Amino acid sequence: MLKKNTKAQRGPTWFEVGLGAALSVILGVAVGAAYMVSRPVQKVTAIPKDAAANALFYIEGSRSAGRSADLAEKRKAFANGESVSVDEGELNALIGTISQPETPKAKAPKPGEKAPPAAGGGRMIEAGTLNVRIKGGKIQFGDTVTFNVYGFSTSVIVQATGGFTRHGSSFEFDPETFYVGGCPAQRLLFVRDFLMRKLLLTQPAPDDLAAAWSKLSDVSIEGSTLRLKAP
Repeated sequence: MLKKNTKAQRGPTWFEVGLGAALSVILGVAVGAAYMVSRPVQKVTAIPKDAAANALFYIEGSRSAGRSADLAEKRKAFANGESVSVDEGELNALIGTISQPETPKAKAPKPGEKAPPAAGGGRMIEAGTLNVRIKGGKIQFGDTVTFNVYGFSTSVIVQATGGFTRHGSSFEFDPETFYVGGCPAQRLLFVRDFLMRKLLLTQPAPDDLAAAWSKLSDVSIEGSTLRLKAP
């Protein structure tokens, strides 16, 4: 009894105080991030002239790629190690041709049996089709991501804008801004790349294009054109 009273008089240890403070900070960051994510993002074709200073917008890139034969020729040339230049319409058309892995069809239920749930319907994170926009020497990647948590579903726009820099032996996208909904995720340095892979750049490139990309000597953006220079 005396030992218990002595401990009560001394109060919490420094470890307990530190742990409580750390948990409070983590909880505060999580609540703040959730609030920021829920901020509305307006999908527009052009920024309004009278837009508020703190308003957030999302502009999609063009999906018009001209003749499909020309795009196929550029894809073949790039895979064969040649330099190519592409615009946002061609990139979006190319992304559209990268097929998602087919989901095996479920067998029809027998009489009296319940139909199985739809494949992929229970995924916590569902990404849409990636969209590319090139403007003013910057490239933007955007997508609409749906979160499904305990029966609650909500969709947010995820977008990142930046350029390409060499990391090691190949070029990688280096975001200057990265928004998940209204949350500026580029400030979350320790989880930024993880969020980028999970929410935005989720679709791996085909093997032939990935191999050609790894050998590029330069990647640059000039105006609204992405230039890929082969060695």
